[in-house]
Amino acid sequence: MLEPKVETFLNHHAFKLESKKIVVGVSGGPDSLALLHYLHAVKEKRNLSIAVAHVDHMFRGQESYEDAMFVKGICEQYSIPFEMIRVNVTDIMEATGQSSQVAAREVRYDFYLKIMEKYDYPFLALAHHGDDQMETLLMRLTRGSTGMARAGIPFSRPFYKGTIFRPFLCLTKDEIQQYCGEHHLSPRLDPSNEKGTYSRNRFRKQVIPFLKTENPQAHEHFQRFSEEIQRDETFLQELTIQQMNTVITKREESNINIDIKSLLGVPLPLQRRGIQLILNYLYKERPASLSAVHIDQVFSLIHHSEPSGKLDFPNGLKVIRSYFDLSFQFQLERTEAYRFEMKEPGELRLPDGGSIRIDYVGQEIPDTHPYIALFNVDCIKWPIIIRTRETGDRMTLKGMRGSKKVKEIFIDQKIPVHERKTWPILIDSEGCIIWLPGLKKSSFEGVDYSTKQYIRCTYQK
Repeated sequence: MLEPKVETFLNHHAFKLESKKIVVGVSGGPDSLALLHYLHAVKEKRNLSIAVAHVDHMFRGQESYEDAMFVKGICEQYSIPFEMIRVNVTDIMEATGQSSQVAAREVRYDFYLKIMEKYDYPFLALAHHGDDQMETLLMRLTRGSTGMARAGIPFSRPFYKGTIFRPFLCLTKDEIQQYCGEHHLSPRLDPSNEKGTYSRNRFRKQVIPFLKTENPQAHEHFQRFSEEIQRDETFLQELTIQQMNTVITKREESNINIDIKSLLGVPLPLQRRGIQLILNYLYKERPASLSAVHIDQVFSLIHHSEPSGKLDFPNGLKVIRSYFDLSFQFQLERTEAYRFEMKEPGELRLPDGGSIRIDYVGQEIPDTHPYIALFNVDCIKWPIIIRTRETGDRMTLKGMRGSKKVKEIFIDQKIPVHERKTWPILIDSEGCIIWLPGLKKSSFEGVDYSTKQYIRCTYQK
């Protein structure tokens, strides 16, 4: 019997139907028609409010329109509000490049939301069943899905301000068809469900029957597996968020940086989920081609003997390693060279968002640090030039003999490659590098207490 199985399943999820206001997605096929019949049958007992939403995707012309009229007739028979929309999904596919399944799904869910808002019904009931769950899990495992995606179809999930729930996940397709027969329901049949061109149909026709010959109750084990994965994944995701807060060094809309050493100190299962969280954050719409293989590639980059490297991910995402910094970014920061002259004290805003301030100070000077440099006013001639690195740049180093290439200083200091191209360098009027802010000071810099006035340069990132 279908009814007691569904009742037990709802109780298992602590989901009460009482007084719910529900929009039901009904295509007219066996699954959704059985769901509508079931909810209508308990409508009075459970004090339910029900409205039906139907989408005609216009794939089958007059035939799909007749599906809509069939559902409308059922709703009139049940005295249930009926809402429908006709959308030429083929036109959307041509305009967006989406597959038929993706485009149709987006149209359906957009319409469901509109009807939920129109009636102020916060629940959406869909007729996915246990065989759908098996197909989904197998397809996602075959495709290489990770994280929560491996858990398949959830019994319920948030949907904007409401909730989607699926009371038939405990049933098989055969049980639903038997229910339709017992209650003399005559559902509409979509011939596209028989086509072998869709991968889901191939799983449905070839893989699922084999599994059911091995165990007729396989759908129950798949559902249990799905729920266990969801619970475990929810717990691990919470731990991952806590750990990643200590790993992420930069977070922007399209750019996230992490510290590799900190990441490697996190337990391995959380490392993988941390990378997945970053990808989920950056990809507003997850590309179908993104899989566990890409996370493996990130870890190969992290553990590679070379200190730097780059990966190209779907939709233009770049993963860049530079020493112990790992950057995920959709748009590389601008790396155009710049050159500015300061002919007098003042403040200069740099293209990367930092600033250089130059002013005069007397003998009462603060303690110096890497982001402040002091020069005897008699030794430095204006203008002071602030520019990016040029080939062959060398500078003398305070306290050392000779000079050193700026390129080698960047390498020694493990400055990420993409930052080197915009790092400011201060030059005096004679072309000598006097300061590499935050990294090295030249032999020109320093405090001489016999000096009465200094030029003070301050760098702020």
